[in-house]
Amino acid sequence: MLGVRVPVADASADGVAVRPAATRTDHTVASAAARFALRELGVPYAWGGTTPAGFDCSGFTRYVYAHFGIDLPHSSYAQWDIGRHVTRSQMRPGDIVFFGTGHVGIWLGHGRFVHAPHTGTVVSVNRLDTGWYAEMFSGGVRVSGSERPWPPPPPPPPLPTPVELRR
Repeated sequence: MLGVRVPVADASADGVAVRPAATRTDHTVASAAARFALRELGVPYAWGGTTPAGFDCSGFTRYVYAHFGIDLPHSSYAQWDIGRHVTRSQMRPGDIVFFGTGHVGIWLGHGRFVHAPHTGTVVSVNRLDTGWYAEMFSGGVRVSGSERPWPPPPPPPPLPTPVELRR
């Protein structure tokens, strides 16, 4: 099963293909991270994994944010401290969600998050308001640097050369 991806509809716990919720912050690193994370649906869980060959929960969040130049530690415990804590009602797509401090995923909005659940499963989407996830939800963290615009603004035009200034 290693390296085999499941169709998006099969990777969602309730069989529904998902997209991150549209928000007023749609053009941030965080919202881009939520969209990017969905590309990895179906990747198998692998303890210690940090690549599309296999992820563990914190390896998954680390991989997603590394794509946008943000370095997260490979530990859900350490990721708890990498940004501002937010309540469920304040969460935006791309925020990291915690269950205890031993499990982590990426908030998509509309009550859903994407994560690498545990051995024998694949990266998938689950609802926050059901079962173990509802019971163990600890809060969200807005990753430092994730509110930057994405894509980044283009660089300013080059300054004219002395030759061009004389014209």
